[in-house]
Amino acid sequence: SAVPLTSVVNLVMESESIPEILKDFVGSSLAMRAVYDTIGRVADTGVDVLILGETGTGKELVARALHESSHRAAGPFVPIDCGAIPENLLESEFFGYERGAFTGADRPRTGLLEAASGGTFFLDEIGDLPLVLQAKLLRVLQERRLRRVGGNNEVDIDVRIVAATSLDLDAMVRDRTFREDLYYRVNVVRIDLPPLRDRGDDLGLLAESFAQRFSREMGRPVLAISTEAYGLLRRYRWPGNVRELQNIIRRAIALADGKMIERDD
Repeated sequence: SAVPLTSVVNLVMESESIPEILKDFVGSSLAMRAVYDTIGRVADTGVDVLILGETGTGKELVARALHESSHRAAGPFVPIDCGAIPENLLESEFFGYERGAFTGADRPRTGLLEAASGGTFFLDEIGDLPLVLQAKLLRVLQERRLRRVGGNNEVDIDVRIVAATSLDLDAMVRDRTFREDLYYRVNVVRIDLPPLRDRGDDLGLLAESFAQRFSREMGRPVLAISTEAYGLLRRYRWPGNVRELQNIIRRAIALADGKMIERDD
């Protein structure tokens, strides 16, 4: 037997009258309804937003929804993973630089903050920013102007800040590893994303949604999920959250040799 989930995803999304901008979200748990409600309330206000949640919960998806449902939608959405760029390059990435600012700077370069002007700048894993850069970023956010590395003139920017992290910023503020003033500056509106293990029946909706998508991508008939396989999914704790579920369903679709995803897949 298989879990009768096919078409339930579309039914839920249509019956709840979820805005078009949230079409990439799947789930109707109370926790996710609160997320949808907050996105709808603040998207077009222009206020800065802080998104908190474990790795793999969909923080960038929320950031993009905030951008695309705002009056800035026609402007750029510029994301940066603060933990993926070497510390010595972060300042020039953020603020840009003028010709001759350092060895190898043979031409001026626009920084990401300036490139995001008119749109949204998404600071993913803002908790990984070094303290020195936190101070410089705070000044830019307060004044909405910046100075390129090696430059003398200030440049006005019109940008919305959406920040996200999987770290405990409250604890980092107490430990003085994250600036309290920057924390309050980006935390105008806070959105807490629930871990997958706390989303109840959303797990089934997500699993079926991914099964449909990946079956089509691989050119296979849409595979159902057996009751036994679904029970296994429900008992797992999902430390990698929705991203981990995506990868597991993709692998199961690739390995399944029948019309159904079984426990062994």
